[in-house]
Amino acid sequence: MNFRAVLLFLLPLSALAADPPSQWSYVGGDAGGQRWSPLADIRKDNVQKLKPAWTFHHGDFSQGNEQHGATAFQATPLLVDGTLYFCTPYNRVIALDAASGRQKWRFDPKVKLDGVYAPTCRGVAWWRDAQRKPGAACAERIYTGTVDARLIAVDARTGRRCEDFGYKGEVNLLQGLGKVGVAEYYMTSPPQVIRDRVVTGAFVKDGQRITAPSGALRAFNARTGELKWVWDPVPPGMKAVTAEQVKQGATLTPGTPNVWAMMSADVEHGLVFAPTGNAAPDHYGGAERHGLDYFASSIVALDADTGALRWRFQTVHHDIWDYDVAAQPVLFTARIGGKPVPALVAATKLGFVFVLNRLTGEPLLPVEERKVPQSTLPGEKTSSTQPFPTRPAPLHPLKLTRDDMWGLTFWDKGKCQAAFDALDYQGVFTPPSLKGSLQYPGLGGGINWGSVSLDPVRNRLLVNLQAAPFRIQAVPRKDYHGTTGATDLVGMHPQEGTPYVTVRAPFLSPLKTPCIAPPWGRLVAIDLDSGDKLWDRPLGNLHGMAPFGDRWEVGTPNSGGSLQTAGGVAFIAAAMDQYLRAFDMDSGNELWRHELPFAAHATPMTYRAGGRQYLVIGAGGHGALGTKTGDAIVAFTLQ
Repeated sequence: MNFRAVLLFLLPLSALAADPPSQWSYVGGDAGGQRWSPLADIRKDNVQKLKPAWTFHHGDFSQGNEQHGATAFQATPLLVDGTLYFCTPYNRVIALDAASGRQKWRFDPKVKLDGVYAPTCRGVAWWRDAQRKPGAACAERIYTGTVDARLIAVDARTGRRCEDFGYKGEVNLLQGLGKVGVAEYYMTSPPQVIRDRVVTGAFVKDGQRITAPSGALRAFNARTGELKWVWDPVPPGMKAVTAEQVKQGATLTPGTPNVWAMMSADVEHGLVFAPTGNAAPDHYGGAERHGLDYFASSIVALDADTGALRWRFQTVHHDIWDYDVAAQPVLFTARIGGKPVPALVAATKLGFVFVLNRLTGEPLLPVEERKVPQSTLPGEKTSSTQPFPTRPAPLHPLKLTRDDMWGLTFWDKGKCQAAFDALDYQGVFTPPSLKGSLQYPGLGGGINWGSVSLDPVRNRLLVNLQAAPFRIQAVPRKDYHGTTGATDLVGMHPQEGTPYVTVRAPFLSPLKTPCIAPPWGRLVAIDLDSGDKLWDRPLGNLHGMAPFGDRWEVGTPNSGGSLQTAGGVAFIAAAMDQYLRAFDMDSGNELWRHELPFAAHATPMTYRAGGRQYLVIGAGGHGALGTKTGDAIVAFTLQ
């Protein structure tokens, strides 16, 4: 087979057309979440000519109030037949004209925001009903999950409810969960639509109780909203609750791992790939957990039609660090021994990148089990080993030393060193302890929900990750006298039903900088054929946060994802500064940057409209990360 034939075999179908169709019908670009576009109007030699074309303000943002926390705008729009669709932090769904940014319609589900830590919506899902005539009511649908636990279907043309879906256009996702606390269970990521199934997971509030709401996945008929299957993630030997039992009033198994991040799908093989969270609670796994962590912190492959388990690959055994898999699994065709193999990338908070056969779950690049530190906490028994990929090599150091402690001055560096000395720390996977332990990478990652982008022609992976150590301490319940309450990142988690509460916080100096040297955020390119790192550079500076901040290329903690294009250019914002940047994928050199109205913690996307290629990103900050909240969708094109 000659080179051209090989290239044509490996290229996605959309890249073969002379004028690639301009659709972005999934938040990740395609069902496999590659975040890659075959468009190449914007290239290395002209990217500096990018200028804003239009800006849309949706109006839904807040710095937080007594009702709810500060908003986070993390949505990536879909593009279908000239219309952009996205959701706001308050779950309003908005349709815009792709060329002008003019609003076509707006749907308001009137959500209840009581107790929501950070109102957010990362995107919506689109589906075309092949059984209805084009143009008929609800022949094309937008599905959105809400922060008050509803799944809603609306007509993609009009924004009106699809009344034949569920009850007047919506399904109550609390059915089958038993007693649920305020804002304890809700959706932040879009559902995964495959064939005629709408598959949902949900965020379950961290660290509350052993009997937390079930993390089960559910699939609904895309036309009627009927519950078709349930995957109740209980270990082998424990009887799972079925969809029929849920319909008859049964409660799904409490405390099981959830799926709060984005799923992906292999339509050809009828598989859904789910990145799982932790079994309840996050930082204690004694006998009270009842072995429910069997499917925790894993990639799980399910049959899309039936929900039957096909395989699982666990990235962390008996997870007590909150190292749940936050990143969407990304599908591609690996080249192993010169042959194409259906593959999947699983990127984790540890900065680990696992490359798996997506039909079997077997590693395609080497993974080895290594001995790790063991728990000293009474009642806890940790796994003696953990899986470590060797290609690609881990992207974070596996062990810090006292000399790695850092400060802006000798004074705060000394404070960090003293704090380091006072904590338990034996390297990666040091368990929480009564004394308090250092966790690196911290529970935010590493690699988080923004996932990775993948060029399927060159098999090049682009990873944005952060380096933010945490401290975690287990405190006997009878001895705890501090304040109650916690967010996703800090504070006290009650862990009801266990002997301990957990207190966790970022490991910072008295001057509120991480106690390790920068860069605190990085952008890394990897060759997936060899597993080799191609380049590694800081991501973000201190623009707007320190004098002469543009000169401080320290890399910042970041949240969001990247986009790669056939023009050889990658785009990403994600950092705490307010820049959207373009990078040369061959060298890692920055080619262009533009300051946005707010920091952008969403993933950019691209499309062609009216003969021009547009680059679009949601820029609305993230109050919990310390960036100013806002409400902008900004579109760029070549001028």
